[in-house]
Amino acid sequence: MSTTWWQQSVSLREAIARRAAFAREPHPAGIAKPPLQLMLAELRSLYRGRSKGPEIAPAVHPMPVMLLPGFGSHPRRMKPMADALAAAGHQVHEWGLGFNLGPNQHNFMFLMRRVGSIARMHKAPVALVGWSLGGLFAREIARREPHMVAKVITLGTPFSGDPRANNAWRAYQVVTGHSVDEPPIECDFSVKPPVPTVALWSPRDGIIAPRAACGWPEERDRAVAIRCSHLDFACAPKVAAEVLRQLDWEE
Repeated sequence: MSTTWWQQSVSLREAIARRAAFAREPHPAGIAKPPLQLMLAELRSLYRGRSKGPEIAPAVHPMPVMLLPGFGSHPRRMKPMADALAAAGHQVHEWGLGFNLGPNQHNFMFLMRRVGSIARMHKAPVALVGWSLGGLFAREIARREPHMVAKVITLGTPFSGDPRANNAWRAYQVVTGHSVDEPPIECDFSVKPPVPTVALWSPRDGIIAPRAACGWPEERDRAVAIRCSHLDFACAPKVAAEVLRQLDWEE
C-alpha cells in the first residue's frame, strides 16, 4: 500500500511539474493572436444580459443537430442556440459530456457512438454545430464517419494554421496535461471533412485569431464573418440566426 501511495505521489508531482512547464512556454514568434484589448473585451460577454432571440422561421430542412460546447464551457452556455434551433423545428441534442475539458480516447469514442445513436434514432445524418474546441471534435467525427454527419458548422474554431494562433493554448495545455502539438487522438483538423463544412469566424474574436477560424478555401466549403466576441458565438441571436440559415442552405 505504501508503494502505491508513493507511486501516486510521484505521478502527481510529475503532472504538476509538466503543467507548470506548459504554463511557462513563451508564445512563438511570428504566430498571430488576437490583441490584448480584444481579449479583455471578451469579459463583457460574461456579464451581458441575454438579448432578444432571433426571429424564428420554420426550418426548410429540419434535421437532428448536436451542439458541442467550447473549451472549459458547459452545454448550458449554448442553451440560447439550442432554443432557437428547436423553435425552428430541428431536433436538438447536447453532446452528453458536461464541461468540455479537452479530448481523450474515452470521450472522443463516446461522441462517435453518440452521433451514431442519434443518426439511427432519427434515421438521418446529424448536423454538428461546434463552438471553438467543440468544432474540432465535430470536424474530426465528420472526417472519420461522414455517413453519420449531414454537415459541420464551426463557431470560432481554430482548425487552420498553427495551434498556438490564439490566446487559449497555454490554458488548454495546463488543463489537459498535453501539448497542443500532441493531441491524445490521431487527427488532422485542417483536412476538410467530406461533408458540407461551414466556418463562422469573427474579426472581433479576442481568443482565436481570425485566420485560424476562417481557414483557407480548401479547408472548408464556406466561411462567414460575424462581428461578435468569441464567447458570444455560443449565445448571440445573430449567430443563432446565421446557424439557422446555414442549416437550411442547400449545397
